[in-house]
Amino acid sequence: MLLYRLVLALLAPLVVAAALLRRLRGREDGAALRARLGLAPGTAVRRPTIWLHAASNGELASARPVIDALSAARPDLGWLVTTNSVTGRDLAAGWGLPAQVAPLDLRRAAARLIAAHDVRLHLTLESELWPNRIAACAARGVPVAVLGARLSAGSARAWGRVPGLARATFGRIAHAAPQDADSGGRLVALGLPPERLGPVCDLKALYTPPDLAPEPALAEAYPRARTWLAASTHEGEEETVIAAHRAAREREPGLRLILAPRHPARAGAIAERLAAAGLTVARRSRGEAGAEVLLADTLGEMPRWYALAGRVFVAGSLVPRGGHTPYEPAAFGCALIHGPEVANFRAAYARLDAAGAAACVRDAATLAAALAALGEPEEQARAGRAAARALDDAAGWDALQAALAALLPEAPR
Repeated sequence: MLLYRLVLALLAPLVVAAALLRRLRGREDGAALRARLGLAPGTAVRRPTIWLHAASNGELASARPVIDALSAARPDLGWLVTTNSVTGRDLAAGWGLPAQVAPLDLRRAAARLIAAHDVRLHLTLESELWPNRIAACAARGVPVAVLGARLSAGSARAWGRVPGLARATFGRIAHAAPQDADSGGRLVALGLPPERLGPVCDLKALYTPPDLAPEPALAEAYPRARTWLAASTHEGEEETVIAAHRAAREREPGLRLILAPRHPARAGAIAERLAAAGLTVARRSRGEAGAEVLLADTLGEMPRWYALAGRVFVAGSLVPRGGHTPYEPAAFGCALIHGPEVANFRAAYARLDAAGAAACVRDAATLAAALAALGEPEEQARAGRAAARALDDAAGWDALQAALAALLPEAPR
């Protein structure tokens, strides 16, 4: 632990310099820089607080059910949300929660935050395991819970090279709800007391579809039973999607495609590829609709596309990107299709495949065949229901709520 603190102290000036550079380039504001240094002010109304930390938007969004449940159970407690990114901070602020960029993992910075906000419970998500923050919480009697804990084999090997630091860090965790059984086993092997390991609970399984304002023009142009979605595609996948669509529409005239790239900045090049393949294209960013392919080149609208599509190819899975979440499209009752590269959600896809609730494809031909097999509305609905059942995690959620309730400070009388 002492060596870790020494290394962090030596690296801190470089991290601060990088933060200053982001500030000068306009990528961060002054509030973010002060927060990274542990200089952010406390909340205006001081009360016992739950401190929740997430890496960024995706992890934070998965914790929304936890925030809602604990807020309902204990409205007397305040909240502080920290994230590693400004966009994550702004997302939490948009929910009406006090939020700031996370401080550097320096003991003094963490101690200052804990004292300024009267922190009584620290919740950290997935692989955000910061030794000095956890140690600072332990020094002040603040329990730490890890939600959706994720520890890959590679990360476990890295922790294993510093066994003293691992034992000091994991041994101070009051409760860990692992994202998968393998992560749970690794946490215990590195020093988490076995009795503090909870059942598997992947927070992303708790996703609830948001209420969406209907857009009749979109629904008319892209009927759900005849529309499929390629969700969050990466470079190297659009060619496969385009070829599969052209093959599938030979069997299913009138088939429509919504193509949502992971990075909308690539939309111009994708539109050119679609046009070169003889497909008409409407771009969402321009307010267009009605073409055979809707290029969804905007951010924050994926739920809208899930609602429109009866079949969803979850991308990032035909290239080595680890795949994207199956939980969100399953919550919309979509029939799921994915490639073999699903390391980011390995346990979830294993459950889907074991239940026969998702189709695994490897190229344009198998993707086209999967689309054809799911061509009828009844088959899409059946596959969607099967996916939702396979990914249901009510037992894990109930156990997590009970564990967190036991860690909360005593309610005022």
